[in-house]
Amino acid sequence: MTSPAATEAARPADAGPQAAHRPAAWVRTRLRAAPLAALLTAALAFGTVFLAAAFPRLLDRTADQGLREFLRDRGPAATSILASSDQGVDARGRAGDTGDPGDAVARLDKDAERLAAHAGILGVGPGGIVHGTRSGKARTLTDPGLARPDDADPTMALLYVQGLRDHVTLAEGRWPGTPAPGGPVPVALGRAAAETMGIRLGAVLHTGSIAVDEDAPRVEVVGILDVTDQNDPFWTELPCPNRACLNFTSGKLPAAYWHTAGLVDGSALDRVRAWQPGAQDFWRLPVDVDGLRADRLHEIDAELNSYLTGPTANELANTTARAGLRITSPLPSLLTQATDRQRAAAPLAGIGPAGLAGVGMVVLCLAAALTGDRRLAELRLLQARGGSRAGVVRRLLGENAVTVLPAAVAATALALLLLPTPRWGAALLAASAVAVFSLLALPLRAALLWSRPRPGAARRRLVAELAVLALTVAAVAVVRRRGVATTGADADPLLIVAPLLLALTGGLLLARLQPLLVGALGRVAAGRPGAVGFLGLARAARGTGDRRPSVLPLLALLLAVTTAGFGATVLNAVDSSRAHAARIGIGGDASVVVPIGVTVPPAFAEAAAALPGIRASAPLWADTEVFVLGDSGAVRVFAVVADPAAYAEISRSLGLGAFDPAALSGGTGGPDAPVPALVSTALAQRLGPTATHRLRLPNGGELLTRTAATVDGTPALQGEGRLFVVLPAGPAVAVAPELGRANLWLATGSVDEGELRKLVRERIATGAQRTARVDGGGGAGQEELPAGYSVRTSAGVTAELGDDPLQTSAARLFWTAVVGAGALALIAVLLTLVRAAPERTALLARLRTMGLRPRQGLALILVETLPQTLVAAIGGGLTALGAVALLGPAFDLSVLVGVEIPRGLPVDVPPVLLQTAGLAALVSAGVVAEALVAGRRQIATELRAGDQR
Repeated sequence: MTSPAATEAARPADAGPQAAHRPAAWVRTRLRAAPLAALLTAALAFGTVFLAAAFPRLLDRTADQGLREFLRDRGPAATSILASSDQGVDARGRAGDTGDPGDAVARLDKDAERLAAHAGILGVGPGGIVHGTRSGKARTLTDPGLARPDDADPTMALLYVQGLRDHVTLAEGRWPGTPAPGGPVPVALGRAAAETMGIRLGAVLHTGSIAVDEDAPRVEVVGILDVTDQNDPFWTELPCPNRACLNFTSGKLPAAYWHTAGLVDGSALDRVRAWQPGAQDFWRLPVDVDGLRADRLHEIDAELNSYLTGPTANELANTTARAGLRITSPLPSLLTQATDRQRAAAPLAGIGPAGLAGVGMVVLCLAAALTGDRRLAELRLLQARGGSRAGVVRRLLGENAVTVLPAAVAATALALLLLPTPRWGAALLAASAVAVFSLLALPLRAALLWSRPRPGAARRRLVAELAVLALTVAAVAVVRRRGVATTGADADPLLIVAPLLLALTGGLLLARLQPLLVGALGRVAAGRPGAVGFLGLARAARGTGDRRPSVLPLLALLLAVTTAGFGATVLNAVDSSRAHAARIGIGGDASVVVPIGVTVPPAFAEAAAALPGIRASAPLWADTEVFVLGDSGAVRVFAVVADPAAYAEISRSLGLGAFDPAALSGGTGGPDAPVPALVSTALAQRLGPTATHRLRLPNGGELLTRTAATVDGTPALQGEGRLFVVLPAGPAVAVAPELGRANLWLATGSVDEGELRKLVRERIATGAQRTARVDGGGGAGQEELPAGYSVRTSAGVTAELGDDPLQTSAARLFWTAVVGAGALALIAVLLTLVRAAPERTALLARLRTMGLRPRQGLALILVETLPQTLVAAIGGGLTALGAVALLGPAFDLSVLVGVEIPRGLPVDVPPVLLQTAGLAALVSAGVVAEALVAGRRQIATELRAGDQR
């Protein structure tokens, strides 16, 4: 009986509408005949198109968020454009604005508007431009009763800033006004500054000797202000008007003193100019970080350069009539760093989606093959009835269009809605490509039925495989020869494509080896009792029916495993390199550095050594003002004095400059018994064969030493090829007691940074320093430290280096792609099982009639299907390791790690093994579930219906 579809396809082109019978519409008939297949086709198209549209959007969002968070973390000062001009100087260099101060304020405001109008794509951040006038250098306050931490007089500058009243509230007194002629300048102080410095409301502060210098400028504190938010970006780059800052004098023994700024009214600008020479008008334009986009970095950089030194800067100098207008910004260097970071993270962010795309294409090909096999009899009948290739392809296109196109449109719209970004071109292009591929896969496969079989298929396959191999070898060779793209170049696509080409080559090679390997296992199983193992392995080696084992499912799983293993190796290398760099950078797992003139007391060293987790610790004396005296002159070196046993243990644990502590034993420093010294290899080469040397110490004393051993590095000093000397504490301190005043403490082990900070504050810091405001460094919930002190741990530094939003987003994107690739690989294997299900079911039904038990039937399914899964997983793991070995030397992870490290990607088995085992377990579980659920039901159906093949 002829089907309506065959009749329609075979109808002559000139058949008129007078035909007695008009067949039903093709699309409606096919959809009604196989509604489940149509629904699954739409679901597969929806999923793959959604992924294709979503990942470009994710890449865009990752790049934008990484850029913005990177700039935001640098603070408002680093993301601002700073402009300044000598206060009141016009374009001819003459003093201007010397008349009405109101005119000077109006000019400040007008110039701020001009600066904002030229911001262009940089934009102006929230809060707008901060501008005003500041005095030159600060003046010393000589009044008694003010706070003096180290008996040093406090200092004060004068500041006018526009918009002050929006950020403070008047707590006491009144707002500053116009100063009286010859009288003190009325100022307002922040409450925190006034309380810290001991200044009260109504106080008249003098800036010179009260008895001698009566004409020195004075200020009167007329108001006390409460700052609304101390962390408000408004206070950035201002000379401490919201609080008192602890500064230090210069010199060998710096003294601490307080500094703040008195806030004046706009009518007192002439007094600001007279306070100290060098008064300046200033403007700080905060760039709108939230409006910057990673794809426009080149445009942003060009706009910024124009603003700083280009046409925009010249135009601003002309329109503001300020010849001395200076415009600076840290942003150019930050944008360069952001570009380098984006380029370094590109391979990690791109390899996951690229692998996902490859697995997705394999799945679509398998789905088309499954549909083609299911409808092969129908297509053969159409061909036998005279159906043309164009007619059948046209009808299959119409059928697919009804299911694929609506799903593709819905998936694309959903991706655009869920992942909003300003850019949509890449997402639409990727979604369109996948939709077209889904639409054409089945019609193109059907069109091949009208092509005559050509001899030499095996030869053509070999040529194609050799072409893929040549392309892979060329890509790997290019990457290894030239390395990664140089700084300033675009992202390197070869670092993304090369691992996938290696996976493709590995898949093709494995497809040729798999039948041989499985066949060998089958021959081994043939000699053992039972037919299940032999029969399953034989079918796995030969395929089903007249088909060879399909390459596509194997390639899908191998791509997924290779992508996951290679990316996991990169991430693991970044983490391990970051932890190692953190330990090298601080000289162990913990370090304490004290200010100049402060000594690490023995009580602290004993208490710190008793902290839980400390394995080894040592107080050190370290200084750079030490010279080795020789015949050829003095050589400046870095000197370390430490206990040999403790320092040797730290060096051994760190893997840097390990030495035998016995080498530093003995010696008194006299002519007959010089102090043994550990010297760097670079210093030993520079000093020559002479074994005894004289050291000139910072206080002018000398110490006679002899070279006991040489090392390449030492924990207390970072860098390669450095000149240093390590001395034992006992004999060195006996000769020069000042060498026993430790100024550095190092330790290894698991250290609680909070406890260590607390100990530093209690056992080292002086009373005055404990009252000083912290100068940064402590995390949330950690003990604050006075300025000049530093406590660092390897865990804290590792966390700081790892707090990279771009890398975090790239890693999250990679793992999302790995999960998607794993799911698609599972779908590919399941599609292969479904494709072979009719043949396998018929075989099992026949074997059941011959006495095969149900449990043996399920075992036969597993033995037939699991070898390909396991072989593909193992092959993918080996390919990932091979990719790391071949491409690893081209990788430079320094930007991702956060510090400079040696170039290269080490081969690391555990992360690859973990990904291989995980994906193999996932796919194997799916195979087992399919065998348990579908296999038993299909066999029962076959036994009831009989063999219909």
